[in-house]
Amino acid sequence: MSSAEIRMIITGIGQTLLMVFCSTLFGYVFGLPLGVLLFVSDKDGIRPNRGLYRVLDFIVNIGRSIPFIILMILIIPFTRLIAGKSYGTIATIVPLTVSAIPFIGRMVESSLKEVDKGVIEAAQSMGASDLQIIWKVLLKEARPSLINGATICLGTIVGYSAMAGAIGGGGLGDIAIRYGYYRYEMDIMLVTVVIIVILVQLFQFVGNRLSKELDKRKN
Repeated sequence: MSSAEIRMIITGIGQTLLMVFCSTLFGYVFGLPLGVLLFVSDKDGIRPNRGLYRVLDFIVNIGRSIPFIILMILIIPFTRLIAGKSYGTIATIVPLTVSAIPFIGRMVESSLKEVDKGVIEAAQSMGASDLQIIWKVLLKEARPSLINGATICLGTIVGYSAMAGAIGGGGLGDIAIRYGYYRYEMDIMLVTVVIIVILVQLFQFVGNRLSKELDKRKN
């Protein structure tokens, strides 16, 4: 590989990390409250609300059902409105975030459901408010599971960011498609695939270690 190709791959790694971390961050800004609302309004939640839960559940199911590559095309007008254009690294953060929100919401709901109901009932018996239960009991007790969920989310978004390269999303996916598919330069494609695999494995390793550490502190 030439020095220009190495620089291109390094740039692609930076673009991929930017897309993944920004979309995950923005995804949690909206997905975390969504997951909390799903848990709280469920029939076994602290404030059951059948109507609200059904609406949120429907939205999440629809959002998770749309393949990412199709979602990118569907929300091109929205992407242009937010980012000013529909292609490139920054623009791709928009559909990545939109696709991450329902996924994160469901992951958060699942994590909160793992919290021992006895702990919640104890907090309620001591007069804790709903916000105190959510912040000091649910989210605190569910931290290891939430970290595992975030790890899975990061790995999923890395895969989505690679798909985004098919329509000018930038990053490693764009390099793999432009050089590996259109130019048949399989060495570059192989390198990008290996880097993507390493990134996912690295996220998984760090997430697992952090989750175990938090679990030890809880015990």
